[in-house]
Amino acid sequence: MKRTFLYVLATAAGTALSTITCTPPDPSRLDELSTVDLTIKDQPFRLWVADSFSEQNDGLKKITAEQMAPLRDGTERGMLFVFDHSVRTSFWMKDTIIPLDIAYIANDGTVVSVYSMVPLDDRHNGYPPSAPYRYAIEVLGNRFNELGLRPGDVLAIPATVLKGAG
Repeated sequence: MKRTFLYVLATAAGTALSTITCTPPDPSRLDELSTVDLTIKDQPFRLWVADSFSEQNDGLKKITAEQMAPLRDGTERGMLFVFDHSVRTSFWMKDTIIPLDIAYIANDGTVVSVYSMVPLDDRHNGYPPSAPYRYAIEVLGNRFNELGLRPGDVLAIPATVLKGAG
């Protein structure tokens, strides 16, 4: 009996410590990010901008479909990842609870790859781009397919995002 009680106590203490030290991303953190408006295939989007490692690492983890709901005027939501230089890293869906689409975009705005991603898919190789990219855009799942966005399409990246591009 005493051994069981000590085990339960130790387990509870370990759980409490892991909760304190491994805080999941706070969905309200999106309110702190800057936004940019971008039109994709005649559909307006307001995108949260993730341009720091921390913001990019958190991405849309723990974000709900309600938080991604379109604005009153029909503008849809999403996230724009802005990298300092072209990269070839894969995205994955660990701790992401809603389906998302991703478009990898080269420095000149050309769409490199488009994927529909599955929630909570934690494969480290994830969804690899077919070529280097400078930007990535995530929106609600199947949306890029519905809009007909394909590799080779060119998006007009807003000038405020292009500062320092090279």
